Amino acid sequence: VQLQACGGGLVQAGGSLRLSCEASGRTFNNYPMAWFRQAPGKERDFVAGISWSGGATYYADSVKGRFTISRDNAKNTVYLQMNSLKPEDTALYYCAAGRTRYGAVLTAISNLGFWGQGTLVTVSS
Repeated sequence: VQLQACGGGLVQAGGSLRLSCEASGRTFNNYPMAWFRQAPGKERDFVAGISWSGGATYYADSVKGRFTISRDNAKNTVYLQMNSLKPEDTALYYCAAGRTRYGAVLTAISNLGFWGQGTLVTVSS
């Protein structure tokens, strides 16, 4: 079971990036998914979450209106579109899946059972 996150990179403030998280070895089509991030020296924080069906989403206040989470269950992939990036968005971004199927949006780390390896996003000022 593997969650492979990619799409990170170096971008100037105000720019955009799209992160992808593809599952292999197992299908996560029926699981809620989420993105978290961890800046150097800080805790891992919730960024965005999506329900198993894609019908519900939830965002951290710091990214609301700038980031969009979505999923393509046919491709077993979750996305995070990040616009209007700020230097404070610099972090290692992780995707994660819930522990059980058919769950609602998850925001707490303890509720996520499967984690990807992280992709680095660096926003320069």
